[in-house]
Amino acid sequence: MRNTARKQSANLSIRSDLLQQAKEYKINLSKTLEDRLEQILKERDREEWLKNNREAITAANDYVDCKGLWSEELRQF
Repeated sequence: MRNTARKQSANLSIRSDLLQQAKEYKINLSKTLEDRLEQILKERDREEWLKNNREAITAANDYVDCKGLWSEELRQF
């Protein structure tokens, strides 16, 4: 999901102890937040896709259960 969108400032509040530890470990808070947000958004997109396509996935699985795979006879294992 890497993007070249321009950066935008955001005002955040964070616990002082966490901020101090992050500074001590030289953790880039902007990059850390971006990376984690990308993970969260990707997972939410996946969940939404599964929800929106659940009926089609179930239908496809039912079809395979009933009729098998079209390539069943081509399998060599």
